[in-house]
Amino acid sequence: MRKVEVDGESLRAVLLALDALYPGIAARIHNDQGFVGSVMVVVDGRIASEGLATPVEPDSDVNILPVFGGG
Repeated sequence: MRKVEVDGESLRAVLLALDALYPGIAARIHNDQGFVGSVMVVVDGRIASEGLATPVEPDSDVNILPVFGGG
């Protein structure tokens, strides 16, 4: 797990800031249809149900997690 600190008032701003540090990462997380199926984005312990419009506070934790399946 890697921890990175970036600024942003929304998940969109956070992903753009992250993409500036790691070019191409935003496209691996989100596309025109929404978040890609292989990841789940969680802000402060809650699934980012508002997509890129999800608000992010200065002290928020944003986690980008792989989706697990099975049974």
